[in-house]
Amino acid sequence: MSLSIRNQLAGTVTAVTTGEAMAVVKVRLEGGQDIVAAITAEAVKDLGITAGSAVTALVKATEVAVATGPVDGISIRNQLAGTVADVAAGPAMASVKVDVAGGGLTAAITADAVDALGLAAGNSVVALIKATEISLATV
Repeated sequence: MSLSIRNQLAGTVTAVTTGEAMAVVKVRLEGGQDIVAAITAEAVKDLGITAGSAVTALVKATEVAVATGPVDGISIRNQLAGTVADVAAGPAMASVKVDVAGGGLTAAITADAVDALGLAAGNSVVALIKATEISLATV
């Protein structure tokens, strides 16, 4: 199956906490960083996700935000440190490629945000992703 989702990060499940309808799945990415995905309990069961499962975390570029450093006082659990690899900006929107340990992410953000943050190749940044915006695929 081919997907239009550009952000695909491989990892291993380290923990699963299942509630009545939703589950929180902790994943250690191949680069050593940890992320959290909030998916349905049904998906956990259907995919057979348990600690030790190999998974791929999938995130649409429009669901990745970029900050110039770690952000305190925010509910977003996933903050991946990285370096800007490339910025392709148009008049309204921009594509920012961020190298993170074990892979890369693409963020679709406004051109104004690129200018306001002074984003350029080589800048240290933090990619922010809500747990509810991460899908998991089993390998």
